[in-house]
Amino acid sequence: MFKANKENPFEGPHQKSRTVTAGVEPEKADGAIILIHGRGATATSILPLAHEFKADNFHFVAPQASGNTWYPYSFMAPSKNNQPGLSSGLQAIFNIVANLEEIGMPKEKIIILGFSQGACLATEFVARHPTRYGGLIAFSGGIIGDGDSVNPKNYTGSLEGTPYFVGCSDNDAHIPVERVEESVTVMEKLGASVNKQIYPGMGHTIIRDEIEEAHKIINQVKSL
Repeated sequence: MFKANKENPFEGPHQKSRTVTAGVEPEKADGAIILIHGRGATATSILPLAHEFKADNFHFVAPQASGNTWYPYSFMAPSKNNQPGLSSGLQAIFNIVANLEEIGMPKEKIIILGFSQGACLATEFVARHPTRYGGLIAFSGGIIGDGDSVNPKNYTGSLEGTPYFVGCSDNDAHIPVERVEESVTVMEKLGASVNKQIYPGMGHTIIRDEIEEAHKIINQVKSL
């Protein structure tokens, strides 16, 4: 299973893409939120989500996927079918985390957030690179791969109590509830503090209750 690293970084389509930032400079921030956009969207389009959070003294950074898509097929397809985009996207998140650390932002104050395809990529990144993060916020997303690969035994390490919120509809056309449940099992095995919310009839979107749940994680980081 691929894990991004600094010594031999993966070079793929997303390494040539830009990132968009907002908020305060990271050196002065209470924390940082990495926002991962969905399929067909852009870094610029997800960044306004930051205005929904009570996080005035946070640094926000959103990477851009090449061609507006992190990987070509369904997140439930075999992971090999979604290369090189998948590994390139994981490396893109890793690079942002590493850059924040280099300027003094500890992982405990870094929240990784995504919607839809971005939530899947964010979830897969945290599962493959477990440590104590400020939090993982997955708006309609789950672990990437076919049924055989979504096995808790394939993921090792400890999230050391990292807060993990996942919100999804009970009838999402893109994200089956069963995959959300499988993702929760993986994260529980890795030691995350799990908050799963399944919303009846919500569809594929983000609702106010999910924003409020995200606030709880942001407030925890503020208090560190």
